[in-house]
Amino acid sequence: MDLSVIIVNWNSLEFTRECIASILANASGLEYEVVVVDNASPDGSGRLMQTWSLPAKAVCSDRNLGFSRANNLGAELSSGEVILFLNPDTLIRGNALQEMVRAIRSREDIGVIGCTLLNRDLSIQTTCIQAFPTISNQLLGIDWLKRRLPRLPMFGMRELFSSENEGIAEVQVVSGACLMIKRNVFEKVGRFSTDYFMYGEESDLCLKVSKAGWKVGYLRGPQVIHFGGQSTDKRGDGFADVVMRESLFKYFRKFRGTPYALLYRVALLVAAITRLVITLPLLAFPFSHKDALYVIRKWSKITAWSLALQGGAGPKG
Repeated sequence: MDLSVIIVNWNSLEFTRECIASILANASGLEYEVVVVDNASPDGSGRLMQTWSLPAKAVCSDRNLGFSRANNLGAELSSGEVILFLNPDTLIRGNALQEMVRAIRSREDIGVIGCTLLNRDLSIQTTCIQAFPTISNQLLGIDWLKRRLPRLPMFGMRELFSSENEGIAEVQVVSGACLMIKRNVFEKVGRFSTDYFMYGEESDLCLKVSKAGWKVGYLRGPQVIHFGGQSTDKRGDGFADVVMRESLFKYFRKFRGTPYALLYRVALLVAAITRLVITLPLLAFPFSHKDALYVIRKWSKITAWSLALQGGAGPKG
């Protein structure tokens, strides 16, 4: 079999259904399978998946395994030579699947490949390729700065703005929203690390692939729409904001050592307090009250986590 597409669903049944429909409509010429792992969705997605007429293998976990474990489970139940880990809130466009499979097979030195991700409005999603995380690119990686200085090496986005329209560019990290990997490479590097509940997995995987001697590639041309955050946005409790930072802390501790990870925590605390000090006065102005309140809630949670007052690694529903 050419390709196994693994999709992890959590409270995103309609997006998952549309994602699979886009695969069916755009995978001609490939021998493929689709495996959907439901992560114990509270909305009953797992039960509803059993009634689908779509040709996809549905697997229902009795608990929320997190992103890494759920994808590893899906991979275990699949048999394709190449594996595509695909977020449910994505839509395949044109011949993206065929071109990605062809590209990753064309070079023995390529272990992982990604393609261009588009936002809802079809603008380029700049997070589709990234640099390996550092304290500097995490603290300075704000949209305002990235839009103005997209070619800075610290962001790892330079290839998105290359004048070349075709071919494979070597990059550091491709987005886990649409990440293709050779099965033998995936097994060789130990699959997705289960150190993280959510976020950080693709950076960890791409670094392990690079350390093992393969390259990470970005394929210009093929496009996939990625709506982004459709599962985590539904929580509305700041869970994602905290767990993202906790995952980065674990990543830094794993690959750069405990002192570096602790320095990240301290730097994040300083950044969080600074944002709160700047934002708090805006509560006095009605026109900015709502936005200011959102920022204060978000960075208050991050401040609490930085001070080790709040955890964020568990499923929490």
